[in-house]
Amino acid sequence: MRRIKLIILIFALALPACNSGHQKEQSTDFSSFFRVQTGKPVTLVLACYKTTLRAGHGEETRVRVSVADSLDREITDAELPFRISVTGDANLLDAGRNEITPISRADTLTVWEASLNRGVCEFVLIAGNTPGKFKIEASTEGLWPASHEIHLLPAGFQLMQPAVLPLPPSPHIRPPMIGADISFLPQLEDEGMKFYDNGVETDAIELLKSHGFNYIRLRIFVNPEHEKGYSPGKGYCGYDQTLAMARRVKAAGLNLLLDFHYSDYWADPQQQYKPSAWEGQDFENLTASLRKYTATVLAGLKAQGTLPQMVQVGNEINHGIVWPEGHIGNPDQLASLLKAGVEACREADPFMPVMMHLALGGQTEEAVFWFDNMLARGVDFDVIGLSYYPRWHGTPEDLSRTMHTLAERFGKDINVAEYSAFKKEIHDLVFSLPGGRGQGACIWEPLNTWRRLFDDKGNALDEIRIYDSLAARYLR
Repeated sequence: MRRIKLIILIFALALPACNSGHQKEQSTDFSSFFRVQTGKPVTLVLACYKTTLRAGHGEETRVRVSVADSLDREITDAELPFRISVTGDANLLDAGRNEITPISRADTLTVWEASLNRGVCEFVLIAGNTPGKFKIEASTEGLWPASHEIHLLPAGFQLMQPAVLPLPPSPHIRPPMIGADISFLPQLEDEGMKFYDNGVETDAIELLKSHGFNYIRLRIFVNPEHEKGYSPGKGYCGYDQTLAMARRVKAAGLNLLLDFHYSDYWADPQQQYKPSAWEGQDFENLTASLRKYTATVLAGLKAQGTLPQMVQVGNEINHGIVWPEGHIGNPDQLASLLKAGVEACREADPFMPVMMHLALGGQTEEAVFWFDNMLARGVDFDVIGLSYYPRWHGTPEDLSRTMHTLAERFGKDINVAEYSAFKKEIHDLVFSLPGGRGQGACIWEPLNTWRRLFDDKGNALDEIRIYDSLAARYLR
């Protein structure tokens, strides 16, 4: 064992020196819940602070590598060697902007070696000249790897921003949200899953309500039953099932956040596949289809008295929707598609808040870029939604910076529309935003995934009681 440790130490000393990564300009330190001095590493963590860059301009982004334990806490004494690779047109420098000699280069794949220093290693990634996508990945033996997809926009991308900044404050969105996305629930119930609180079988929605949740989030796909869809042949999270779930949410006296994916399949920063029914349409008809689909879903919900209290026009849309036409590299077309969705929402109910949701919880500069360009192109919305998963979106300090910056610049309420770890702390961060700009947060699939609130047999874990105190503090 001593020999193995010595070999690792010698190897690490031979690698490029890495920045410790701790941001000295931060006035707030969340180490009390986010960092531990030592522990068992489970996964590498890779944060790219911009995942959208323009080709041909030498644009760059900071890259931060660390390791986390099973509770998503950063381990600060880790000195682990790792490899970092780039597949595509980009170069990597160390934190001091010095060239790093790669250990291999083949076609479009370049690989470098490095080591964590006090738990962190930072790089500078320089974009190349070829528009498109490329991948950056950190890996080491025995741990889950971590990766990001970077989108290089055409060199001629027209940067825009609103004529007047900061924007005048928008009205606050009420009520504040303590929410849960439980879109898997019908599938779980069909598989025989039941839920229990203190040993008593309880409907999952009623159980969440009893512990302080006041919002349920549901995702909806266009044709999930398609052979390449989210739920081939079964149609989970389709139109009919969404209406049925909305009736259950309404019957429980809870609010509904509806999340349009505008796809037959998962929509996120790395995939925004066009629905099969919209293939082959020109842009005018594609825009009309998106608007008509949005209107049809909302009309069905309205007819049964379950119109949502809030709607997301797209899911994690920092790289756009309905590719390729609605990719962020086509900003005017993306804006037109988003406006079509928003217009359908406004027609269904002009007072129903609309959210724009990005997977950029800690990527302040990129979030500003996105909202600047969409607002300047006339996209109208009410709430800024962010996903925050530490594995991809940086530290709580990064999340705090992003939320403060967006709230101040754009004058809109902020919602952490997806998170999993650090349940109490996420709400504390949101609801402490200046000017009451924290609208709330929504945990992603707490019934059965990641940092869940139930065990495999459906028994509520003690962790669910966090929400009793959160509701008492923030929903009074």
